[in-house]
Amino acid sequence: MTKQQAFWQWFREHERELFNFERDRERTFDQLADQLKKVDANLTFEFGPKATRREFIISAGGIRSAFHSVSALVATAPALEHWQVTGFRPRRWPPNVIQFGGKTIDPDDVQFTLLDDGRATGIYLFLPGYSEADTDLKQIGYLLLDSTLGEYDVETRLGLIKMLPPEAETPGKRYPLSELPTQFDQLVSKLGLGDGRA
Repeated sequence: MTKQQAFWQWFREHERELFNFERDRERTFDQLADQLKKVDANLTFEFGPKATRREFIISAGGIRSAFHSVSALVATAPALEHWQVTGFRPRRWPPNVIQFGGKTIDPDDVQFTLLDDGRATGIYLFLPGYSEADTDLKQIGYLLLDSTLGEYDVETRLGLIKMLPPEAETPGKRYPLSELPTQFDQLVSKLGLGDGRA
């Protein structure tokens, strides 16, 4: 039995508890995280809201070397009556206000400049209060990008990612974060990098 098959066997055996994880969130999440680590130590997860079917998102946690593990696990997922299995954090619009490490960023306060060198895309992301030493705000920046573009596109189609405070002087016009998905998809298409939606 492969480690992917072993994971899905465990998932099926615990499907009821996972579907109703709100009853014992901490224990259920710890058990699921332990099982995912047996496949790849970098894998993380998210659950969608409770409905007839519930989304189970398997993420590489933004770590490129774990992308193969996500793809392999999703590819071996059995047919599950109550679950939709999704590989990589998808785009979610509008992104929520993000709190991390005691810091809070409202997406409405974030701007960007998209970079184009004729071969690859890049981005300047302007975060209020940002400094190079602030790892919490850097993490928020990556979470915002994942929400706006999707985890797969951020890691595979976005080259340079530079986070800056709004007062930084940079070339290029700045736009509100709400315009990023459209501009990004257009640039990816122009550069022949795919359609921008994995």
